[in-house]
Amino acid sequence: MPDNASVSFAEALASFRPVTLEEMDSVKLMNRVDSKYVTDQATLLEILHDAQASGYRVLVTDGNRINPYDSMYFDTDDLKMFQDHRNGKLVRQKVRTRTYLSSGLAFLEIKRKNNKGRTNKKRTRISVDEFSDFRTDSDANEYLARHSAFTKDQLSPVLETQFNRITLVNPSMTERLTIDTSLVFKNARTGISATLKNAVIIELKQDGRASSRMKEIFMAHRVKPLRVSKYCIAVTLTEPDIRPGRFRLKVRKIEKIINQNITAK
Repeated sequence: MPDNASVSFAEALASFRPVTLEEMDSVKLMNRVDSKYVTDQATLLEILHDAQASGYRVLVTDGNRINPYDSMYFDTDDLKMFQDHRNGKLVRQKVRTRTYLSSGLAFLEIKRKNNKGRTNKKRTRISVDEFSDFRTDSDANEYLARHSAFTKDQLSPVLETQFNRITLVNPSMTERLTIDTSLVFKNARTGISATLKNAVIIELKQDGRASSRMKEIFMAHRVKPLRVSKYCIAVTLTEPDIRPGRFRLKVRKIEKIINQNITAK
C-alpha cells in the first residue's frame, strides 16, 4: 500500500539504526504496560525525528523498515466478539488471520484478554491461500479448538484491515512501539469500506519499572493516550445496523485529532 506518506516516513526512517527481529525477541518485558495513542501523519514525522535523536532503533525485516500487513477478523453472526468489547466485558478474545506481505508468511492468531487487562496472543502458521478463510484447514481448526472458546462453525470472515507498520525500540530495549498508518477497512459481510485517512495508531509496550522517553516525546507533541481497537472502529464504520456504543465517540475523537471527517462507502 505505497503512498506519499509512506515515502516521507521511509526518508525519516533511513537515519535510524536498525534492529533485527531476533534482537527484539531476545528481550522480554516482564512487567509490561501497554497503551495506545492516536495522532496524524504530520505529527508522526515530528515524533520520528525526536525518536531518532533519542537513539530509538527501527525494526528491519527482509530489508524493509515499513511493512504492509493484511488481517482478516472472524466473528459470530451476531458479532459476539465485537459486542463483548463494546459492553466492557473484561475477559474477551479476537480471532484473526494475518499476512505479513513483505515475507509472505500467514498465521491464524487468537488474542485473549483476561480480567486484569493482560493480553495473550497465540498463533500458528497457515497457508497464504487460507488467509481469507482458514476453516478448511483441519490443523488450524484443531488449534482454534485448543485455544479459543469459539468453534469454526460459529465463525465467519467479517472484517479485513490493511495498514503499514513501523516498529521502534528504545536503546535499552525496555519499550517498543508499533506505528500503524494508511489504515483501510473492508467489511466482508456488508461490502462497505472505510479508511482512517491520515490517522496514525500507535501502541506502546513498555517495562513498567522503566522510565519512558517516548512518553515524554508524546507529551511534547500533545499526543494523548486513547484506547482504541482497530477491529471495533472498523465494525462501527462499516456495519450500518450495529449499535456502536462508545465506539461512535472514539470515531469522533479520531476525527477531531486528524481534523477530518471519516466516512464509509
